[in-house]
Amino acid sequence: MNEIVTDIPTPAGMHGNAASDRRLRRRKRAEIRLRAYGILALTLAMLALAILLWSVVRKAGDALTESYIELPVKLDTATIDPDGTATPETILRADFGGLTKATLRAAFPLVKARRDKKALYDLVSGGASFELARKVASTPALIGKTVNFDFLASDTVDLYLKGAYGRLQPVAAQGGLTLEIGKRKITVRADRPIFATALAKVKARQIRDAERLRRQAARQQNGVDVFTARAAAATDAKARETNLKAAERARARAAALLAKAAALESAARDRGRAEKLGRTDPSVLLRADGGWIKMTRIGPDQGQGKVLIPLKSDSARPDKWQLYMTDLPERARRISDKQIIWIESLRHAGKVKTVFNWRFFTAADSREPELAGIRGAAVGSFWTMLVTFLLSFPIGVLAAIYLEEFAPRNRWTDFIEVNINNLAAVPSIVFGLLGLAVFIGFFGVPRSAPLAGGIVLAIMTLPTIIIASRASIAAVPPSIRDAALGVGASRLQMAFHHVLPLSLPGILTGTIIGMARALGETAPLIMIGMVAFIVDVPKGITDSATVLPVQIYRWSDFPERAFEARTAAAISVLILFLIVMNGLAVFLRRRFERRW
Repeated sequence: MNEIVTDIPTPAGMHGNAASDRRLRRRKRAEIRLRAYGILALTLAMLALAILLWSVVRKAGDALTESYIELPVKLDTATIDPDGTATPETILRADFGGLTKATLRAAFPLVKARRDKKALYDLVSGGASFELARKVASTPALIGKTVNFDFLASDTVDLYLKGAYGRLQPVAAQGGLTLEIGKRKITVRADRPIFATALAKVKARQIRDAERLRRQAARQQNGVDVFTARAAAATDAKARETNLKAAERARARAAALLAKAAALESAARDRGRAEKLGRTDPSVLLRADGGWIKMTRIGPDQGQGKVLIPLKSDSARPDKWQLYMTDLPERARRISDKQIIWIESLRHAGKVKTVFNWRFFTAADSREPELAGIRGAAVGSFWTMLVTFLLSFPIGVLAAIYLEEFAPRNRWTDFIEVNINNLAAVPSIVFGLLGLAVFIGFFGVPRSAPLAGGIVLAIMTLPTIIIASRASIAAVPPSIRDAALGVGASRLQMAFHHVLPLSLPGILTGTIIGMARALGETAPLIMIGMVAFIVDVPKGITDSATVLPVQIYRWSDFPERAFEARTAAAISVLILFLIVMNGLAVFLRRRFERRW
């Protein structure tokens, strides 16, 4: 066999010269840039996701602990069980709310004013008395005794203990003190400048206030210029007079603001001058001889204040004392200085405890943040997902088998396929409107029940399951079908005995992904009323219930700050569920997939 060699002329300048080398280098640089852009985009996406998850998880950490205040409770028989029956019904009718208040008053007997009593009662949760009642009802032998009971702290106290409202910081100060106790105030004198740190913060605040006043004066001066220009341009004598008067008023306000700013700056420069502590200044508290004093006016080495907790003795020169400052002024936090002092007194006595918050996982929803949990929403999500799966999985798989194995190719099946693909892209709230109008309005399905929510989510999930199931069925080789038919199987047996088992991994993957999407839906469930406040844990698919996404939506709208941590914790739980479901889908696909 002869070798045929054909000489094909190469166009000049295509290969083996400088121009082709430059083109090759440009292509390589473009490829490197494309890869770099892809890596950069992926890195930025992962960084943004990590920041988002970290912010949620970090905030959720505050919801994983709760605080208790341990106090001795006198369970008087005449108050709790006057008849001596010791039955739970009789015990639960007792006034445990009043008993809780009496216990707090006994812990701080010097609290007399009505406003102070109300602040004292706010140290514990509104549900603490019910927990005390349940404990006594379950253990009647405690009646007639004095027992130590852990009262659940209120959300405000819990946030303070976690540092949300700043902390009471000790100030490094030593030396001797001299106290002069008057009728309404107490004078504190020290042999060292113990108030210098606090006074410096007051002086810094005066400088900031002076700068703010000067900015306001500058705006008033701008008004003077505007009104003066309008007066000069006015053709009417009345308009000219009105603008001149407005300019004069603005000039007077500017002068007054500048005078206040100058006075503040002069006071700030005088380091030895005593200053009054306002609600915008950090609180300065003095603990001496078992009592607490709130300073209202301070100089470098002396000041005046009012006694919040009386001293244990009348000594004018206490041996033990400690100066404290708060991170935030009283105006910037919900907890008052008196409440901080009561909490710190209990903390020094070892009466404050912080434990893991099992309540968050075992309790249902509540208006009180410290009592709220996700159990009701989690159980509601379970019932809703159960209804969704029982409806969407068999219907979706049967529809996919019919369309892929039995349906003729005509305009009717083409119309069905187009609508299935379109339904997969319909906004979820449309399915909620459908459920509200048809299933609740026409068929009378219970409103705000897992049955209604499951039906709506099943319809929303069906397109995803059908599309994934059809793709998995179509991936089964035709030889499997031919072999089954060749040995005498019917088309129905071929589909259900041979094709369906082989395509089941892909079907399960699509089903789990569709269920994961349904688990995170909120809008369709809000439309059918599952946004209602539900306290009880649902026991079936017809009971009133809510789900985790809707509870997260509700908590995010509550004004109490403690709900922020619980919202983040509920989001973390929901994300964990979604990760587990998607991980299960990946596992099933890799575990059971077949390569043909």
